[in-house]
This record gives sequence, C-alpha cells and structure tokens, in this order.
Amino acid sequence: MKETAVADATQAVLPPAPGADRYRSLDFADTTATLPAGQGYDLLATPGSAMRWLAAQELTASDVRLYEVCTLRMRTLRDHIRAVFAARVDGSAPPEQSLRAVNDALTALPTAPLLAWDGPRGPHRVQAHPTDQAVNHALATLAADAADLLTGPDGELLAACGSAPCDRFLLRTHGRRHWCSTRCGDRARAARAYARRSRAPE
Repeated sequence: MKETAVADATQAVLPPAPGADRYRSLDFADTTATLPAGQGYDLLATPGSAMRWLAAQELTASDVRLYEVCTLRMRTLRDHIRAVFAARVDGSAPPEQSLRAVNDALTALPTAPLLAWDGPRGPHRVQAHPTDQAVNHALATLAADAADLLTGPDGELLAACGSAPCDRFLLRTHGRRHWCSTRCGDRARAARAYARRSRAPE
C-alpha cells in the first residue's frame, strides 16, 4: 500500500513530460528522476511498481507477474535508452554498449507470426507473446519506439529538462521551452530571477 501511495504521489507531482503521450519510450526514460533537496524516485524500483507502469502503458496483460530479474532488465534498458537520448541531445555519439542494448531489445522477438495448428482451425499464423516473453515483448516495443523517436523528425525536439537538478527528457513543444513540468519551469524562472538580483549593484 505504501509503495502505491509513493508512486501515485510522484506521478501527481511530476506529470508526464511533453511528448510522453506520443512516445512511450520517453515516458519510460522518465520513470526515474532527480528532484531538489536530494530527493528522487524510480517507478521501476520494484516488480510491483514496474508492473503497474507496464499495465498503464498497455504493454502487458494484467495477469503477468514480474520478478526482480525482469525489473532489473527494465531498469537496465531504461539506463541505456537514457544514454542514447542524452547523446542525441548533446549531439554526440552514444556509448556503444547502449546502442547495442537497444538493438538487442529490438531483435529479441521474432517479427514473423508463428505457425499454430489446432483441430477446428487447422494451420494458422499467430503473433504469440506467452507469459515468459512478456517482458521481451515490452522491451522490444519500447526500443522500437525509442528508435522511431530518434530517427524521426521529433528527434530534433528531444531535450533535457533545463531546471537543475531534474534530469528528465521532453520534447520541446513550445518554442524554447526546456523544462519538463510547470514545477520545473517555476523553479528555473525563480533561479534566473535570483541570479539577476544577485548581480544587481548595491
């Protein structure tokens, strides 16, 4: 119960960043964040919280049970996607291991429908994602979404939140906006106003 309350409170404080409604990989990258005063959160910290995030994104069935090893795989891919996003924002090359991790996730599942056979229907093709492949399916979907974002026109809009210490990503949807939430925007404006006052002559 406590874990759910913490996750829900965090979501209320920091709503999805601009662009997260169009790219699930952006929301995935932002499931962890650094907040002021040494605070932070991780919506994939436990199997339960990771399961809730996957279910909210419609990336898995409600009856799939996650284990810590699955949650660790999710956090690992998230770190690699964040590294690739950061490289895109900085205009630099991503770490080779991060690029390889995204590609490994992309190719973890066969793309061709499988051949199935039963009495009433006979031979037919199915796109099966059994329970033991649920996480592979989710990670492949997120990796493909990240690749689409990075290689499409919206890749030019990818930015890091400009309100320290927040380290979330966003798409710049309004001019030069570089913050992920109203809260971060207010903090950035307050910091600029304080800096101007500090530089003003006595």
